Amino acid sequence: MTVGLLERKENMTGLHEPLLEVKNLKKHFPIKRSIFRGSRGTVKAVDGVSLAVQTGETLGIVGESGCGKSTLGRNIIRLQEPTDGKILYKNQDITHFNEGELRKIRRDMQIVFQDPYASLNSKLKIGEIVGEPLRVHRIGNKREREEKVQYLLEKVGLDKSNMTRYPHEFSGGQRQRIGIARALSINPKLIVCDEPVSALDVSVQSQVINLFQDLQEEFGLTYLFISHDLSVVRHISNRVAVMYLGKIVELAETEKLYDNPAHPYTQALLSAIPIPDPVEQKRRERIILKGDVPSPVHPPTGCRFHTRCPLARKICREEEPTFKERNDGRWVACHLV
Repeated sequence: MTVGLLERKENMTGLHEPLLEVKNLKKHFPIKRSIFRGSRGTVKAVDGVSLAVQTGETLGIVGESGCGKSTLGRNIIRLQEPTDGKILYKNQDITHFNEGELRKIRRDMQIVFQDPYASLNSKLKIGEIVGEPLRVHRIGNKREREEKVQYLLEKVGLDKSNMTRYPHEFSGGQRQRIGIARALSINPKLIVCDEPVSALDVSVQSQVINLFQDLQEEFGLTYLFISHDLSVVRHISNRVAVMYLGKIVELAETEKLYDNPAHPYTQALLSAIPIPDPVEQKRRERIILKGDVPSPVHPPTGCRFHTRCPLARKICREEEPTFKERNDGRWVACHLV
């Protein structure tokens, strides 16, 4: 990790003005039996999440597949309608904004998707894809939009001559750079990065991560960075939130969380990260979780992690732990820490 990145991460921890706040956010998906027989339950994808994202920071969201990370990100920028809770952007409640009101707020909130090919319209040229948000929001005339597209392509490491080419002519890493340029086109303040490097070759991932960091510093961006790759999240994030079965179980500054995880689930996740030193890797104790992740349709009573937790007690099975702040500044939902 570079010295510059370390300095930026340390500086962010002193900020106290949240750009985004989420309060008890829920997203439940009904399970339909048939058109005529109605619903037979709900998938509790996000079930009571509260967090704040400070201006200029990167908040990482980690957890196993299916824990609700991507659903949380899509609800925050209103690509999906929340079932309950509040979303505050610059202290303004945007939870129930209509389409007209959302159009204005979406100039400040953008997303970079996981699959760089599926998120690009294969029938449009690159110049049209990157310039589409400018056209939709009626920013500038045709010549000004073209100049902005050229500028953005160069900022993400692509030559402006690529404007007339189509998505299938590019590699995965180049397509993701195009997606980043499109997200930047209307000068957003907040970008949700939904697994932005998981579909890329390992050799390309570091280049894209470095690009995210450079753009953040240059444009003053705030990131909500969703990933299952714990090493990537540690590299780029100021703080990290760990999700399990629709809830956040721990939230802390990055180095605190990775150096001394408090929640048993966080401890298990971090124990799975390989260490480059073979001797240290062999010496380290690996925490193996038993059983499968419970169904989000019928989550366990009490603490949702108690069915797999090696430390579970009677209280864990009967009472849901409160997500509360500890003396060291981290937030944890666990009866035993």
